[in-house]
Amino acid sequence: MPLFQPDLEAMPRAQLTALQEERLSALLARLEANTLSPFWSGRLRGHGSAAGSFRRLEDLARFPFTRKTDLRDSYPFGMFAIAMRDVVRLHASSGTRGRPTIVGYSANDIAVFADVNARALAAAGATPDDVIHNAYGYGLFTGGLGFHYGIERLGATSVPVSGGNTPLQLQLMRDLGARGLCATPSFTMLLAERAQEAGVLGDLRLGYACLGAEPWSDELRAKIEDAFDGIDACDVYGLSEVIGPGVATECREQKDGLHVAEDHFYPEIIDPESGEPLPEGSQGELVLTTLTKEAFPVLRYRTGDVTALKSEACPCGRTGRRLARISGRVDDMLVIRGVNVFPSEIEAVVMAQPMLAGQYVIVVDRRGTMPRLEVHAELAGPAGEGAGADLIAALKADLAQRLRISCAVTVGAPGYLQRTEQGKARRVFDRVDARDPLPEPS
Repeated sequence: MPLFQPDLEAMPRAQLTALQEERLSALLARLEANTLSPFWSGRLRGHGSAAGSFRRLEDLARFPFTRKTDLRDSYPFGMFAIAMRDVVRLHASSGTRGRPTIVGYSANDIAVFADVNARALAAAGATPDDVIHNAYGYGLFTGGLGFHYGIERLGATSVPVSGGNTPLQLQLMRDLGARGLCATPSFTMLLAERAQEAGVLGDLRLGYACLGAEPWSDELRAKIEDAFDGIDACDVYGLSEVIGPGVATECREQKDGLHVAEDHFYPEIIDPESGEPLPEGSQGELVLTTLTKEAFPVLRYRTGDVTALKSEACPCGRTGRRLARISGRVDDMLVIRGVNVFPSEIEAVVMAQPMLAGQYVIVVDRRGTMPRLEVHAELAGPAGEGAGADLIAALKADLAQRLRISCAVTVGAPGYLQRTEQGKARRVFDRVDARDPLPEPS
């Protein structure tokens, strides 16, 4: 597929490095001289002349990290680097773990936001002739509006339906002839299930999907692509603290890592414990620096996401380094009887089983001295119900081999688990007393 901005996305590596160094030097100078934000002038104090001490990309590792707590401590506008009269939009996180994090955008930031999302759409196969169904949530969440502006920047037709109301979603996808879909992976799987139940799956004309906002596995991708008759399901990565979706994206040609928009975002991988940079190919915590953000720049922001960087050539022609599929979050890692477990590892095992549907839930039973792991899944259809005992045994064995610990396994009939129609799917629940933490099926 053609690149949306080939001069930037396929920039020769030496030229890209020079551009990054130029933009990093300008960023440090701007933050150091900033009189609007005591946070930034204080953060760079003690580093001499910040811009003057920066010469090459490797020098960035000498500068301090930015963390989520900094955003909350500076609530609401303490980290903004421009005057509020120049801020044209505010977004915010949900604030489920404390104060919401408020981020701002200048007019140029919005233009960059549109560009990087248009790049993501084009990488998945979108063209200006397409109708694209946008089922990401609109509002303070960055997903819906990010892709909305990306669709329009590409020149395609946007259907801004947001989440929920699956019957309406399917009617619009069918009647308006959507060729593209933007949604979370869990909601996309739900749309496939509901379309199958309503007998309209064959009427849909989807060719590709840009899926993100949740960690998901290649095995779930295979289920989604199979359910929609061979569409290209491409991963998109982003976070509101950096810009929102569009930080990195898979291409349909390879689907082996997400190309970082490195002219706008500089990636590092660090050891989560020591904070030291790790060599290319090593798995660790992703750190991002915004190179062009005006209203709300971040310097070495610790995302908490676990991944690796790789720079092998890709047949699509993009030269930005690629992120390996996100394994999970540093703070979402489960420690079960001394073994580190990411939910994505469990998803990979469940989704690899053809008799199981695209739904699963993890329960950590914390009532005893040592936590125990439960995995709940459901059958893909009634035809497999007779093989329940053999299926459970096989799933237990596969999980034990992958995780190196034993798990309790429950497999229910189709519809056993609750579906998420809006927002991100919740996959992990704690059991701390006799009550069942799992919500009733919907």
